Amino acid sequence: MIDIPTRRTATVAVAIAIAVTWVAVITVLIAHQPDPGVDSPGQLREDLTTALNRHDVEALSGLIDYPPAAAGDFAKSYIDALTDRGAHDVTVKFAPDDLAPTSATVSGKLGDGRSFGYPVAIAVKDKLWLVSFTPPLP
Repeated sequence: MIDIPTRRTATVAVAIAIAVTWVAVITVLIAHQPDPGVDSPGQLREDLTTALNRHDVEALSGLIDYPPAAAGDFAKSYIDALTDRGAHDVTVKFAPDDLAPTSATVSGKLGDGRSFGYPVAIAVKDKLWLVSFTPPLP
């Protein structure tokens, strides 16, 4: 005798299939996300300067040494703070040199005309250059 599935059994089976497919798609998307960072210090300086001047959250999140799950939120709050203060004319200068930097100074102008500047650390992970928004160690 062949059992004919009930409507409830069929609905549960479809729901499970959708859930499994959704988990598989999310897993594949996460696995294929590029690692944050860029190939050279020069590219890091250029991309960071551009992201900060354009107040580009997505570009900044791809340059920071931050846990991937929270990088977007951190970048958004960081850019929001710059935007709220009217930051513009942002520059990034590396130290001790441009070819092998370990720190950078981010500086620019605020909306009220005052200047600002602060140090950040530069990191290299898996040959990719990143900025770390923590003060650099001496």
